[in-house]
Amino acid sequence: MPIPSMTHKNWTGKDWNESGKNANIPRNNSPRGDKKWTKKRIALYLLGAAAIFIVFSLVSLFWITRNLPDPNKLMERQVAQSTKIYDRTGEVLLYEIHGEEKRTLVSLNDIPDYVKQATILVEDKDYYKHGGFSVWAIFRTVVTNVVFGKKAGGSTLTQQFVKNSILTNEKTYTRKLKELILAYRLEEKFSKDEILQMYFNEIPYGSTSYGIEAASQRYFGKSVREINLPEAAILAALPQAPSRYSPYGSHKDLLIARQHHIIDLMAKYGYISEDEAVVYKDFEVKFREPREKMIAPHFIMYIKEQLSDKYGEKTIEQGGLKIYTTLDLYKQKIAEEVVAEQAEKNIKNYNATNAALVSIDPKTGQVLAMVGSRDYFSTEIDGQVNIATALRQPGSSVKPIVYAAAFLKGFSPNTVLYDVVTNFSTDTSKPYEPRNYNGKEYGPMTMRASLAGSLNTTAVKTMYLAGLDNVIKLASALGYSTLKDKDRFGLSFVLGGGEVKLLEHTNAYSAFAREGELRPTSVILKVEDGKGNILEEYKEKKEIVLDGNVARMINDILSDNGARSYIFGEKNWLVLGSRPVAAKTGTTNDNRDAWTVGYTPSLVTGVWVGNNNNSQMKAGADGSVVAAPIWNNYMKRVLGDTPIEQFKKPEIKKTNKPMLDGISGEVTVKIDKASGLLATEYTPENYIEEKIFREMHSILYYIDKNNPLGDAPKNPNDDPQFALWESRILAWADKNNMASTTPPTEYDNVHKPENRPTLIVTFPQNKENITNPILTVSTELSAPRGINRVEYHIDNIPASINTSYPFNFEKNISFLKNGYHNLTIKACDDVDNCSTQNLEFNLLLNEEQKNIDIGLIWIDPVSPEIATTSFPTTFRLTTTNIDQTAKINLSYSNLDGSEQKLIASVAPIINNPETFTWLTPPISGNYKLYGEAIGWNGQLIKSEEKYITIK
Repeated sequence: MPIPSMTHKNWTGKDWNESGKNANIPRNNSPRGDKKWTKKRIALYLLGAAAIFIVFSLVSLFWITRNLPDPNKLMERQVAQSTKIYDRTGEVLLYEIHGEEKRTLVSLNDIPDYVKQATILVEDKDYYKHGGFSVWAIFRTVVTNVVFGKKAGGSTLTQQFVKNSILTNEKTYTRKLKELILAYRLEEKFSKDEILQMYFNEIPYGSTSYGIEAASQRYFGKSVREINLPEAAILAALPQAPSRYSPYGSHKDLLIARQHHIIDLMAKYGYISEDEAVVYKDFEVKFREPREKMIAPHFIMYIKEQLSDKYGEKTIEQGGLKIYTTLDLYKQKIAEEVVAEQAEKNIKNYNATNAALVSIDPKTGQVLAMVGSRDYFSTEIDGQVNIATALRQPGSSVKPIVYAAAFLKGFSPNTVLYDVVTNFSTDTSKPYEPRNYNGKEYGPMTMRASLAGSLNTTAVKTMYLAGLDNVIKLASALGYSTLKDKDRFGLSFVLGGGEVKLLEHTNAYSAFAREGELRPTSVILKVEDGKGNILEEYKEKKEIVLDGNVARMINDILSDNGARSYIFGEKNWLVLGSRPVAAKTGTTNDNRDAWTVGYTPSLVTGVWVGNNNNSQMKAGADGSVVAAPIWNNYMKRVLGDTPIEQFKKPEIKKTNKPMLDGISGEVTVKIDKASGLLATEYTPENYIEEKIFREMHSILYYIDKNNPLGDAPKNPNDDPQFALWESRILAWADKNNMASTTPPTEYDNVHKPENRPTLIVTFPQNKENITNPILTVSTELSAPRGINRVEYHIDNIPASINTSYPFNFEKNISFLKNGYHNLTIKACDDVDNCSTQNLEFNLLLNEEQKNIDIGLIWIDPVSPEIATTSFPTTFRLTTTNIDQTAKINLSYSNLDGSEQKLIASVAPIINNPETFTWLTPPISGNYKLYGEAIGWNGQLIKSEEKYITIK
C-alpha cells in the first residue's frame, strides 16, 4: 500500500517548549516574639542535625561520584569483546555475538523530522522540558513498581543515553544515582540537540548496530535519510529492548504492535492525521534478509533474549561472555531433520506450512533441542517466530491435566461416564454440545478408555467433575504461565480452549514422566564474564507438584496402545516398538493447531504443526497424522539402543461405589434359563446364564462431585448439570433399546430336588459278573416332568444316549478288556433335573480283548490360511475303527507345541466322519492343528498336523 509523501515541517526541538509565566509563590512569614529557652534549644538541635545531614549527604555524594566519567570524554569507549554461545559440551560454538561495532555517524540535520518525533514521543515526550531527569517520572515509576508491582520505566532520553553509552547495566541504586548526576552534567555541558545527536549515533539498535544510521542500513539496506515514516517508527521502537523487538527474533508481532503505538502517538500529538496513521499502520515494512549464520537459531535467540533482560543489551553484545547452554547438538540436528522432512509432506498433503519441536530431559528440566519453525530464515512462513514460546491452542493434548485433577479429587481410571452427545449449557439460547472427532457415541465408558481414545463428551464431563478451580490450580503448579486467569475459561478448557506455549506444555508432561516431580525449564548451564568469573550456573530445582500415584495413572493410560486402538488402531505413530512410551495428541476443532506430546521416564518431546498466520490446515490434519510422525521419528532416532525404561503400575483401590469401580449402574445376575428367575444351587450349570440389568443414570445420580468418596447425593437434581446429563442418557438408551431393567427377585422354581427323576437300576447289580459281550442295562424310571433322556457312561466316557422309552442300554462291549469297569447311568427330564446311579460290573469274556490299532484321518482339506472373519469354521475327521474309538479331540498349538488348547471334543462316536466346530479364533499368527483319537482301552493316536495361519 502506498504511503503519504512526507515533507519536513521545519520541526525543531523548540516546538516542544510551552510558554508560560512563573507563578508567584506566597511565603509564610514566621511569627515573631519572645521564645522560651527550651524552644531555642530545640531549634539549635534541629539546626545541628540538619548540618550533620548535609555534611553526610555531601560526603556520600562525593564518594558515589568520585569515579564518574568526564562528560567531555564521552566518545572514549571500552573495547568491545565477542560473546560466545556454546552447546552443552562446551566444544561446539553455536553463535558468536561479534564485539566489532557497526557504527556510522550522522548529523542531526540529516535525520528526518519524523524519525526524531517518533523517537522522542515514545521514549521521552518531555525531552525539551526537563534538565536531564524528571522528578515526576521517578516518583511515578516508584509508585508503579513498588505499590502496584508492575514494571515501568522513568528514564529520560538523556538518562538512556548515559546508561547505554557510559555506564553499565547493573541494577543498583548507586548506578541509578550516577545516571541522574551524569544526565544533569550532560545537560549542563551540551545543548538538547547535541545530546539528541549523540543519542542517535550511540544508542544500540540490536546486535552490532550502534546508532540509527547503522540500524537503518542493517534492517532496511538504506540510509536513515531515505526511510519512510513506518520504518522510522520501527527504529524508534527498537532501543527499549533490541533483542526482544528484533525483526529477526521470535517477537516480531510485539515490534509491529509497538510500531503501531508510536504511529498512534504521532497522530495524537498532531504530527500526522488520523487517516495517515491508518495508512502507515497498514504499510508492510520490508526487512533486509538477516545475515547472521547460527546453529539452532531459535534456541540462540531465546537465550539471547533471556540474558539481555537479565544483564542488559550492552553486556550481551560487548561483554565477552561465554555462555554454555543445555543444547544437545546431536538431538538438535535430528530434530531439525525430521521437522524439515515431515513438514514437506504436510505442506503437500495438509496445507500445513510449519512445525516446531521441543525436547526436554525431565530429570533436569534442561532443554536438549528446540526447533521453533521448519526454516528460521523463511519470510514466507514468518520463520523467525519461535513457536516454542508462542501462544497456540493445545486441543486435546491438555486433557491429561484435567484427568489428573479428577484423579486427585478421588475419581479413578475405572470411573464410568456416558459418552453420549450432551448439551452442557444451562442457557437454552446458547447450547454447548461438543462431539467426538469421529461423530460417534460410545455409551458407558471408563475414564481410562475416554482419555486413551480422546473422547470429547466424557472429557467435558471430567472437566466438570474435577472443577475449574482445581484444574487451573494444577495447571499453574505444572508451570503454565498462560492459564492462571480462570475467569477466561469454562468447560471447553478441556478441549484446548486456553492458549499455551509449546515449551511449557512439553515440560508439564515431565511431571508425569517423573511421577509428580517437576523441574523448571533451563537452557543455560553456565555463564562466564570476560574475566572468567562465573555469573550464573545451573542448579537443580525440583518440586513435587502431583501425587505420584496419579502420575502413574496417567502414564498407564497414555502408554496403553490397546486402550486407544478403538480410535487410533493398533498401528499408529504413538508407539516405539517394544519400548514403553506414553503419548497424547491434540487437534483444534478448526484444524489450526495439531500436537503430539510424548515421553519416556528420561525424555519428553512435544511437537506442534500448523501455520504461523493461524490459517486452517486441510481436513484430516489431525495431531496423530501430521505431528505424531515427527515425534515418532525423532524419539526413535535419539533413543536408539539406549536402555529401555518401564513405567511403574499405579495402585487403583476399590471404592465399593459401582460407578467409580467400573460398573455403569449395572448389576450382573445369574439367571435360570428355564424359569427366568434367579439361579440357585440346584440350577444346572448349562442352564445358568449371566444377565446384565442396567439402571440408566449419570454419575451425578450416584456420586457427589465435590466429595466422590462420600455419601451419594440426597437430591441429584440440585446439581445444575444433572438434568442435562440424565435426559441425554435416557434418550440414548431408548434409541439403542437399552432401557433400564430390573433383575428378578424370585428364585428358580423349576430346578429343585423334588423334580429330579426316580432312577432304579434293575440290571446289572453292582459288582455283577458279565459274561455276555452284549451288555444290557434295565431301569425303572419316573419323574414329575417326565423322562427326557438317559445317558450311559463306561469308565467316564459317554457310551450312549437314549431318548426313547424304555430308555434301556444294549451295546456290544467286546471292545473292553476283562475286568471291572465303571458304569454311570444319568436320567434327566426336559430341563435337566437329573438323577445319577454309579455301579461296577466285572467283564469276563472267554477271549480277552486285545488292543486294536485305531487311526484318525482328515476328511476335509484344511486351508493354510484362515481369516478371522471365517469363524466359526468346521473340520471333519474319520476314525478307522469306530467301535474301538471312545473319544476324538480337536486341538491346536503354537509352532513349538508349548501351548496347547482344545477346540472341541466328541463322544460317543456316533457318526463317522465326525464334524468339529471351531467357534472363536485365536490372535493372528501361525499354529498347528491336529486331532487325537482315544480308544476304549487307552489307545491314543494323533492325526497328521496341519500348519495354518490365522489372519
